[in-house]
Amino acid sequence: MKNVLFVSLGCDKNLVDSEKMLGLLNEAGYRVAQEESEADAIVVNTCCFIHDAKEESIETILEMAEWKKKGDLRALIVTGCMAQRYQDEIQQEIPEVDAVIGTTGYTEIVSILDEILDRTESLQEVSPEEAVTQEKSFINCCPSIDLLPDSLADKRVVTTGGYTAYLKIAEGCNKRCTYCIIPYIRGQYRSFPMEDLLREAKNLASSGVKELILIAQETTVYGMDCYGRKALPELLTKLCEIEGIEWIRILYCYPEEITDELIAVMKKEKKVCHYLDIPIQHSEDTILKRMGRRTNRAELISLVEKLRKEIPDIVLRTTLITGFPGETEEEFNNMVDFVDKMEFDRLGVFPYSAEEGTKAAEMDGQIPEDIKESRRDEIMALQQEISAEKEERRIGQEMSVLIEGYLYEDDIYIGRTYMDAPKVDGNVFVRAEEELISGDIVPVRITGANEYDLMGDVIYADEFTE
Repeated sequence: MKNVLFVSLGCDKNLVDSEKMLGLLNEAGYRVAQEESEADAIVVNTCCFIHDAKEESIETILEMAEWKKKGDLRALIVTGCMAQRYQDEIQQEIPEVDAVIGTTGYTEIVSILDEILDRTESLQEVSPEEAVTQEKSFINCCPSIDLLPDSLADKRVVTTGGYTAYLKIAEGCNKRCTYCIIPYIRGQYRSFPMEDLLREAKNLASSGVKELILIAQETTVYGMDCYGRKALPELLTKLCEIEGIEWIRILYCYPEEITDELIAVMKKEKKVCHYLDIPIQHSEDTILKRMGRRTNRAELISLVEKLRKEIPDIVLRTTLITGFPGETEEEFNNMVDFVDKMEFDRLGVFPYSAEEGTKAAEMDGQIPEDIKESRRDEIMALQQEISAEKEERRIGQEMSVLIEGYLYEDDIYIGRTYMDAPKVDGNVFVRAEEELISGDIVPVRITGANEYDLMGDVIYADEFTE
């Protein structure tokens, strides 16, 4: 049996592609390796969305290439966003790489890996002199970025614990924000057919998944390309009918695309978490216009007020960019004031990253890195205060918590409420008198809080009858 090690970098959308490739490899008889030393092949699924992600991808590829140089590794494949964008550079600069597979070519992973391993096996049968004379065959599998790959609804290995899984409902983006390279490496917006998504969700539920997290570059326009309408509300309604699924969380909702119908479904369907991730990127009209965004400050304020009025317990997450080209001190201070007044429940901030090939990278008024970072730090310090106050208010409340693990040293369980998405938000540390199993959803009384996390005790049945 051939062993393959998978390294998945970047966002959760990339992770879904990795899980589907793992599913194909598993079906073909490959075994997943846990260490580089035991791998016949290594696949690195890369990200290059911003500079830091690009650097991480390059460093990982070079690290894996060292195993190839030692002679133990028979195949090194680079997939994903960096493979799509820098396919020629990878071939020229990193000769240890045997193949690149672009963002729409991942369904070919088995045939490509088989070909490389078969070739290396045949080379072992010839003399070293003959092997040197045989030219290496580099495989470039980068189909059109506007191709919609097979959804592989029945072939997937979930790597997120078994009780939480991401459901990628679309590929690509049509928005063309001036700082973003996604349309150039992921293509136009393409929705996966609803019947495929429902089948995939049913398969996930039958394997024990309780929390579905809907993702895409933009979830709110799902269906516009294939159904001629925003079909996210319909998809949510049908997903709620699937037995076993208890939480459905929605990420990446562009503010201008949030409809009354979506809000109504969130209010009606109990399985849909009262949580929305709404990346707004900035608060000032001048900056938003230069970013190519389609909202303004007044509309953002109106949306937040509407959501909180319609769904009083809703948790709102957003992301901001500091130091966008031309951002003045006044515009930054206005954004600080905006954050202070809006009191988002969850908030992340990124210093602007100039990406080659984007309009923003060519704009005048590029801001020094230290200023971008200091502005990020100022907003995050403010958000920490806001978050601490909000978490303090949770003390005494009873909340449902999805258990995710156990910390042996502290004799305490760790989990999340509907208010927190995995990896990006906070946790709940739970004390229990009886053993809990990861994936359990249990009632917890909140007893303590810090800036981002909560503490609490499991509520047992006899407490309800007292």
